[in-house]
Amino acid sequence: MAWVKEIEETRLEDYVVSGLVDFDDIAYDTHADMLYDLATQTVNHFRSYLSEEATGKVLRLHQREIAKFIHVQMQQHSWEEKVDYEVVVSKGFTDLKQSAYAASAEEPPLDFRQSPTDKSNMARYLFGGFSLCLFPVQKFHSEAERILAVILERESKKWFKPAKGQFQIFYKAGADHTEYQPDFVAETDNVIYMLEPKAKNQMGDVDVLVKRDAAVQWCRHASTHTTTCNGKPWQYVLIPHDAIAENMSLSRLVSQFGITS
Repeated sequence: MAWVKEIEETRLEDYVVSGLVDFDDIAYDTHADMLYDLATQTVNHFRSYLSEEATGKVLRLHQREIAKFIHVQMQQHSWEEKVDYEVVVSKGFTDLKQSAYAASAEEPPLDFRQSPTDKSNMARYLFGGFSLCLFPVQKFHSEAERILAVILERESKKWFKPAKGQFQIFYKAGADHTEYQPDFVAETDNVIYMLEPKAKNQMGDVDVLVKRDAAVQWCRHASTHTTTCNGKPWQYVLIPHDAIAENMSLSRLVSQFGITS
């Protein structure tokens, strides 16, 4: 059996720092001052209720768990400088990706123009009756999404709710790159809009803003490409739920909440 000798660190803080630098997204040379600041806070925390000997034992025996806990906190408070990417468009179109919907065979699709009696779980309903949607049925996650569909049926040339993988827009969430799936895409006479209805109290959430930035960048690159083939520009629109009403025009929503790159 192989035997590995435990490494005795000179300073208690070194147990924390050596555990953190094992993570791929932490570079000692770049983050040394911050790492030792966090390590000092951690050591002082244990010293507040443990003896010096007991503190050292905890840091030595639970180094990995302590480092993992601190790393999670660092990810939640991390930021990343914006980086420009070179985008290569390999083809001018992609096939529409189908969405798989679960629905009761005994319940036919509801008319999208009518608000259901119970709006507490909108995702359970399947809606139909569209004339401009690219799919015969759709699901909505909120009453605001249903109302936006009413507006798009009235004022767009065509629209749909994209399935996962349709646009392949990715954003950074902690150490992962996650795909963002916008709620609606609608084409008008002059512009193609990527629309995201969002609860008013979520408009400033970090997750929402990171997705917004990724989508705006995607729309900018898409617009650059479409100018080479006489296509329409793209624009991202982030709309608070309480601004969506059936008597609201699409142009008014865009003028208030559209984001130009």
